[in-house]
Order: sequence, then structure tokens, then C-alpha cells
Amino acid sequence: MASVTLNGVDHYYEWICDGPQGNRPTLVFLHGWGGSARYWERIAQVMKQDFDCLLYDLRGFGRSSAAQDTTPALGALESFADDLECLLTTLKLDRVFISAHSMGASVALYFLSRFPHRVNRAILTCNGSFEYDELAFKAFHQFGGYVVMFRPSWLSRIPLAPQIFMSRFLKGQIPYADKEVFLKDFLQADPATALGTLKASVSKHATEAMPRAFSDISVPTLLISGQYDRITPAELGRQAASLNPNIEYVEVPETGHFPMLEDATTYLSIFKDFLHGQSLAQPSGIEG
Repeated sequence: MASVTLNGVDHYYEWICDGPQGNRPTLVFLHGWGGSARYWERIAQVMKQDFDCLLYDLRGFGRSSAAQDTTPALGALESFADDLECLLTTLKLDRVFISAHSMGASVALYFLSRFPHRVNRAILTCNGSFEYDELAFKAFHQFGGYVVMFRPSWLSRIPLAPQIFMSRFLKGQIPYADKEVFLKDFLQADPATALGTLKASVSKHATEAMPRAFSDISVPTLLISGQYDRITPAELGRQAASLNPNIEYVEVPETGHFPMLEDATTYLSIFKDFLHGQSLAQPSGIEG
């Protein structure tokens, strides 16, 4: 566990390795909106035999500090891609593998577009391409603003609050302790960062920039969706994958927005095969 200053902001990061760091290729994990690197730890513990796993909390989330400058540019997801580039440079890492989820996958997508020479292979989980809808976006931003601003700390002490909070994100089940961690991370997220990234994730700019970024991907990339994801529906993942032959697409059956936790066995099988360059088969339960 350590801290590093990236573009003027202190970021939390940690290595999960099987032995001294530096003897294996590096696999970097990026988390989604309102969360932290904590939910990637189980996957990293499995992958540490083959990779040095680097986990970090995005600016303003988890254990990382928030930027003091809250100009619109710092709310743009491209600026988080710049943070990742700074992290790799600071840690003297040349080319890496990337595993990113949800909003973190959008950050990774922009990173792939701007710094493709620094990536060997990438896995983007629960992400996709979508169309602009002005009225729906305005309603989402308004509702999201209420959600961000009304986050009393006492909410975590209410019985079953973690269960209720996570119900929209899941199709299957995950340990209750994990739900408590998710709620804690959400309550601690910096308000300006949370609101800025929420608006940036669902915006006219995103509907224009992300399809171009998907089309421009030049390294082998896997896009994984949860079959019943209500946050980023699987159809959006299929649409994004269709934009580029460098993108493979797989759905994990009977899972929602966190397939890596809801069905770790299936997810890890797909995950490992792709990172090791093996051919992928669509898991049973999904029509091809």
C-alpha cells in the first residue's frame, strides 16, 4: 500500500504480487464510478501467479485524494487517462495489460486511444457505445445530482442499506461484506468528482468520442458484459464490439453489473484465456 502524486493529486495504489514485483508482466486494474480498487482484489489474488497486479483508486474515489481544481476539464474522463499515463511513467512501467470496469473502462478506452503503445491487451468489463438522448440525459443528471448530494454517513449504519444499495447493480449474489464496502466507498466519494464524472460518463461528448475510440482500438481487446446488466445493458457492449475487429465480445450468463464478483469462476476462465492469447468460447446460457 502506497501513495503517489499524479498530476498534483495524491493517489492510493498497491501491488498484489506472488514474490518480488518486477518479475512478471504488469496487469493494471481500474474501478468504476463511486467505487475503489477493493473490489478487484480477489481477481488480482488469482492472477498474481502470472502477473504483477497494480491496483489504484481513481482521483476523488476510494482512498485517493480529490483535485483541488474542480474546473470542467478535470471532470472529463480523458483527464483520468492522463492520470494513468502519469502513474505508469512514475512507476517506470512501459507496456502493461489493463483490466477496467464500468466508468473505469471508459477511462481505459480513452487511454487506449491516446497511448496505444503502452498496452499489450485490454479487458473492458460492462461498457459500451450508446446514442445521445437529450431529455433522458438531463433527467439522469438531475437524478444523479440528488443521489450524489444526499449521502449521509449514517446511511451505512441502517440495517440492510448495503443490500438495498446494491440491488440495482446485481443479478446474482455477492457476499454481504462486499456490499458494505461498496456502500462505504460510495458515501466517501468526493462530491465534485462524483458529480463531474457522472455527467461526463453520460453526455453528448461521450456519445461522440467513445464510438471513435472503440473504432480506433489497435491492440487486442476483450469486452465483457453481464447478461442482465441494468446499468450498462449488454446490447451496448455488442454494439461497441461490432465497431472494430480487434474487439472480442463475451457475455457472462446470469450476471449484472459485476460479473467478476457474481460469477468469478466463469469470469476468470474468460479473463485468463484472453490474457494468455487463447481462443474464447461464449459461455453456455447465451445465444451467439
